[in-house]
Amino acid sequence: MDSGPGKRVIVIGAGIVGASLAYHLATKGANVTVVEAEGIASGVTGSSFAWINTSHGEPDPIAPLRGAAIQEYRRLETQLPGLKIQWTGALSYGPSSTASASRISQSQIRELEPNLKNPPQHASYAAEEGALDAVAATHALIAGAQANGAKVLTQTPVLGFKTQGSSVRGVETAVGVIEADIVVLAAGTGITKLTNLLDVRLPIEASPAIFIRYNSPPNLVRTLISSPEMEVRQTPEGALLAAEDYLDDALENQPSEIAQRTANAIKSELHGVVSLDLQSAHVGYRPMPADDLPIIGYLPQVGGIYVCVMHPGVTLAAIVGRLASEEIVDDQVSSALNPC
Repeated sequence: MDSGPGKRVIVIGAGIVGASLAYHLATKGANVTVVEAEGIASGVTGSSFAWINTSHGEPDPIAPLRGAAIQEYRRLETQLPGLKIQWTGALSYGPSSTASASRISQSQIRELEPNLKNPPQHASYAAEEGALDAVAATHALIAGAQANGAKVLTQTPVLGFKTQGSSVRGVETAVGVIEADIVVLAAGTGITKLTNLLDVRLPIEASPAIFIRYNSPPNLVRTLISSPEMEVRQTPEGALLAAEDYLDDALENQPSEIAQRTANAIKSELHGVVSLDLQSAHVGYRPMPADDLPIIGYLPQVGGIYVCVMHPGVTLAAIVGRLASEEIVDDQVSSALNPC
């Protein structure tokens, strides 16, 4: 197998995780080809709430990864002019709040979010956290990868793998075989179909969530608010974004119905909301490993295959992209990835 710069690497999947991998691999001199079955950011990335949330309330085996996430995004901002992040901070109260954030008083909450009708006595505020437009960020990463020589093939499903002995040496597509030294699986919930082609089973579930976008008055929400009543943030363009749990497929729990109930909750919580016009509401399927830990690294059963699947994908995309590229190009094992 070739090693170091010039190594031929295929990245399957052009969501934010695959785009980050492609960018970091290309900047390290790898010969990168991104293969995407549909379009850039067409999977769950395209419907992500995109909170760069590094807080975690339980014992956390991947704490080093979460802890490095914000620094890595700050670094990428200096390298990619198209990468725009809203470093608004995140305000949490109720069961969703975490001990790792700063505890602030009601008067401080009012300063941060003057439109809250009933601010709690106390809340957690993670000033360093933020959010991004996941689609725009993915395009910025792909553009950065292409500027460093990467090729990008969209509308190109992988039909199979080219193997030699017990190792994968490329992928089969409708336009022919693309050869590689390493194939990286970064296709989110699509990874299980790919590993099934290799007779390998990975414990990855498709976890649904509902993502909602409203037209709304400007300057309603200044931070990212996560409370029992709502999880909302506002884009620079003024759109109000919300995330809700998927309940079931009953008529009363269809995305449009959930969006109406969420709009009513937002109106009851915020001053200045006369109406919220629904732009979109749909279900996104997040790739969720069975033990909630990312699955990152080489498949032990098949040579030449590196897997990269995780939740939260947006939060971890930048740091995992860098560390995984070091493992792939430099054969430099990362201790931060050991739990994965």
